[in-house]
Amino acid sequence: MDPEIVNYQLTRDALSDGVPSGNTDIVLHISDLTETYAHDPRGALQKLHDDLLTSDRPGSIAFALAELSYLHANKDDRPAYYLAAAMYAYLFMFPENPEYRPHPLDSRIRVAADLYNRSLTLAFRSPDWKSMTLNAGAYPLPFGTLQVELSEDNLRWGNRTLSHFIPTAELEVTGLQNRYRQAGIGVPLAAKQSVEGPDEGLQIAKGKLPVTAFMRFSQLSSQLTQSTIQARWEVYVTYDQQRVKIHDQDYPLETEYTSSLAASLADSPIWARELQGFFLGDLAGKQPSQLVALEPYRPGRIPVVFVHGTASGHGRWADMVNDLIVDPKIHNRFQFWFFTYDTGSPILFSARQFRDTLNKTVHQLDEKYHDPALQHMVVMGHSQGGLLTKLTAIDSGTKFWDAFSSEPLEDMDVSPETRELLQKGMFVTPLPFVNRVIFIATPQRGSYVSGSWAAQQVAKFVKLPSRVVSGVADIMTNNLGAMKINLQGGTMGAVSAMEPGSPLMTNLAPLPLAPGVSGHSIIAVQDEGPLEEGSDGVVKYTSAHIEGVDSEFIVRSGHSCQSNTHTIQEVRRILLLHTTKNCDLPGFCS
Repeated sequence: MDPEIVNYQLTRDALSDGVPSGNTDIVLHISDLTETYAHDPRGALQKLHDDLLTSDRPGSIAFALAELSYLHANKDDRPAYYLAAAMYAYLFMFPENPEYRPHPLDSRIRVAADLYNRSLTLAFRSPDWKSMTLNAGAYPLPFGTLQVELSEDNLRWGNRTLSHFIPTAELEVTGLQNRYRQAGIGVPLAAKQSVEGPDEGLQIAKGKLPVTAFMRFSQLSSQLTQSTIQARWEVYVTYDQQRVKIHDQDYPLETEYTSSLAASLADSPIWARELQGFFLGDLAGKQPSQLVALEPYRPGRIPVVFVHGTASGHGRWADMVNDLIVDPKIHNRFQFWFFTYDTGSPILFSARQFRDTLNKTVHQLDEKYHDPALQHMVVMGHSQGGLLTKLTAIDSGTKFWDAFSSEPLEDMDVSPETRELLQKGMFVTPLPFVNRVIFIATPQRGSYVSGSWAAQQVAKFVKLPSRVVSGVADIMTNNLGAMKINLQGGTMGAVSAMEPGSPLMTNLAPLPLAPGVSGHSIIAVQDEGPLEEGSDGVVKYTSAHIEGVDSEFIVRSGHSCQSNTHTIQEVRRILLLHTTKNCDLPGFCS
């Protein structure tokens, strides 16, 4: 026979082809029910159910019942038979008697798991088919009643209540390069989360949570002779648990992290916020800068902080996060935080906000957890975010101030508020808990695009933060003669600061990283020519290249290279290196 025909006969099943598998055909034939099933499927299913109660080979009959019940349910959307299909599939995969457990290489196991997952999805879907309803209650079966329990505590995750469950296996995902699925048992869902009370020193993202709904049948074999079958829903958040114990054995839960991430990004306001934050600053409303985590703080996991670039937002890290978070070597040792800021604001002002936010967060978390992992943070920035990253790990001394004013700060005639603004912004010291920094497409010496006529025209429309505007007015009132830079027009914003030869670029580029801080440069170059002549369309190689870093990696890409697979794999390499360097932390490498 043609190999494709052979493969079809060996692998066809109710889910992939809408017909019974060869194994189920055998059960129908041995039971002399082939013709009966064709003309009276309900009668055939009842006869097989009765046979299951007395058979010495219940596994084969249970699998056949799962397939045939699913097919029968599909004809006229019969929820009772979907529930029966899930129950029979569970019985086949997880019999109480170890003697009846299928062989690990039995091809029916994966089909049974998919029948279980799919049948539960269809049995509990909402009328509009867009979500899945998880409720306790009594549900009809072809031969009795299914009594389902659901604890309210099972629908809570910390200070969050879970609701509106979207079946993610049914979603089409676009906009992300890779779709990660962990095959297993249970229905993968994206859950809405409602927050009750404040987060503990760290704001948690409010997007969709990846969860898995698992229906557990206890003592199912003995219950089959009764009119009521007992079961209970168990809901697991993917961040916390990816395995479940059934009859003292561990099994993987079916998970769909990528789909939940896509569902979160699809209806997120972060995309509109990108340009609003650049042009309007704090006039755009909402919090101008914030630190957000994907999940609650995990003691023992080192924070990795992502800092986006100009006219951008933390959604631009989606592909990198999607690839890294499914890697157990990364997810089990690191936790991901994201800093959002108004990218049109002065860079030293944004850097001050960043350092203040990190200091406050680390202090609050350290007071509660006393966690050594907090003191080994990795900070990673793209483009302008790379400059903010460097400003967490250098000692500027008086360089920034000397380029700003000819008089010492203590001699300036300004208000206490403006003096504090200048002190924190101009005199930078390294954050003691930042151990490693990663620069991605960072204009260390400025961007030639920022110096263009078009960029300077755009800069004129940027609204500076109100705190900066009032500070500038305060300085100009009695100290204008001491100023070395023009404080008028659009020269105060991030665009002008990133112009090659600007006071900030001139003084920041030569500053070395603080002792004990490891640095890595990932530099994007579009063309295959000599590096010294290359650029990513925004930043030249000669600007992104700096001395004193532990490694420099060239990726052939345009400026927005965060999603480039080579960039992501280099970040993974660096994080694994950070793992090795910190194996003395309690439990970190175990």
